[in-house]
Amino acid sequence: MDSQGSGDHRDATADRSDHPKVVLVTGACRFLGGYLTARLAQNPAIDHVIAVDAIAPSKDLLRRMGRAEFVRADIRNPFIAKVIRNGNVDTVVHAAAASYAPRAGGRATLKELNVMGAIQLFAACQKAPTVRRVVLKSTSEVYGASARDPVLFTEDGSARRPLGEGFARDSIDIEGYARGLARRRPDIALTILRLANMIGPAMDTALSRYLAGPVVPSVLGHDARLQLLHEQDALGVLERATMAGRAGTFNVGGSGIIMMSQAIRRSGRVALPVPRSALQVVDSLRRATSYTELDREQLNYLSYGRVMDTARMRNDLGYSPKWTTVEAFDDYVRGRGLTPIIDPKWVRSMESRATAVAQRWGR
Repeated sequence: MDSQGSGDHRDATADRSDHPKVVLVTGACRFLGGYLTARLAQNPAIDHVIAVDAIAPSKDLLRRMGRAEFVRADIRNPFIAKVIRNGNVDTVVHAAAASYAPRAGGRATLKELNVMGAIQLFAACQKAPTVRRVVLKSTSEVYGASARDPVLFTEDGSARRPLGEGFARDSIDIEGYARGLARRRPDIALTILRLANMIGPAMDTALSRYLAGPVVPSVLGHDARLQLLHEQDALGVLERATMAGRAGTFNVGGSGIIMMSQAIRRSGRVALPVPRSALQVVDSLRRATSYTELDREQLNYLSYGRVMDTARMRNDLGYSPKWTTVEAFDDYVRGRGLTPIIDPKWVRSMESRATAVAQRWGR
């Protein structure tokens, strides 16, 4: 596997001080793409924002996009090159990669949407002389999760075991195609953002759905370390990368961690520890009407978790998340209005007392 972050850091000092004039955002009908479009459209330094998606936005989302122009287009179609060329686009933000398959298709459809869409988009960027900046929303899932993981993944690290077919594998391939674009067009500043698992009151993710039920199945004998990213910080870092034009690969996540057991207790859920072999069965029964079931990589994440070193994000990209991991999780619990099965105030009180006792005995 291409060492996923290697070679990017040497470019990280190349900060393009000029603001983008015409920005194109893919995945504009998803949470991040839509709200990023709205933010960029409110920025007077940007002349024009083009929002692209294969489906039409809701009336509410279209209203939020303000002065942005919406173009209904599938990025797998060569038509996207015409949109970029005719719009004199100088900055492309690719936020369209999806982590779960649409109702009308399975894994093969998802891979085509993700990988083939990226190939066509980056080919269009390569041919467009006006494009000078590309921002790719990637994911921490490229690092995988296993018992052999380091305490902190750095951008130059890679998965400790081969990844199976799925969103993580797609994301590695997409990053590879993006770096291929940067090699062929060295005048383009490529920014790759590896976002930690996102959570928040408005964003629907596999993790937020997993933790929302009254009973949360967990892997017996494991307590995963979770690093989370608040949905508003995900938007904030995408906006920062779009405006800064700082090339490089950046891990993005909130400071601190939360253990899976802590997350379950703080949300007032009830943990149901089951053997790993039974977790898929339990989850399938619990979420029979959900978009997806747990795959191997998700099971590994629930067993081991994943934590990244975010020093480069803070020092080179110049972005510091407003929410810590614990604050992001608590905001998700409040925002979703989760009715506690166990009072989280009691849990926090017990945790504080246990910490105080441990400190006294440690003296």
